[in-house]
Amino acid sequence: MNCPDPLLQRLLRVDALLRLPCDDAVADDPNRRLFASLLTGQALGQGCLDRWLGCGEAAWRTMATAFFGGQIDMPAPRPLPPAIPEWSDLQGLLLEHRAGLRESENWVADIVASACAGSDHLWQDLGLTNRAELSCLMVTNFPTLAAANTGDMKWKKFLYRQFCARDGIYVCPAPSCGVCADYARCFGPEA
Repeated sequence: MNCPDPLLQRLLRVDALLRLPCDDAVADDPNRRLFASLLTGQALGQGCLDRWLGCGEAAWRTMATAFFGGQIDMPAPRPLPPAIPEWSDLQGLLLEHRAGLRESENWVADIVASACAGSDHLWQDLGLTNRAELSCLMVTNFPTLAAANTGDMKWKKFLYRQFCARDGIYVCPAPSCGVCADYARCFGPEA
């Protein structure tokens, strides 16, 4: 079926992945839908993640087997996103705040930290449909961190701000976000 609507095409791809068999242990894992969306975005050429979604080949193969019965195509080679020296710090921040309910949270932390190397909004760098999908990812996998984003700051900015604040680094010259000249860039709507 040739579908001209890109959103509908994406939904159909995600649905097809979710109809594949999965291990009983992950049947109710909310990250199954997330992984289907990430793989769909990647297949559509979206996002900045490498062919293994930033979590490495071994983890990708384990995820593909558990969540999709190993019935997904091997990803095509993609350029690696630029290495960022703060990757392990971002990953550590995410892992400190994981829900602790499922093993897949570890992969999600690797994937999100890797996508921070991209130059777009985090949801775009992940290859997700929209920011709401990213917010759901954060609430599901890193609930205490997500709850700390009380001002609905853009996620990549928020993660960097949390990581820097943990080390006592404050780059904003304003005493609060509400009076900062860059407020609209941090909290405004995303394109």
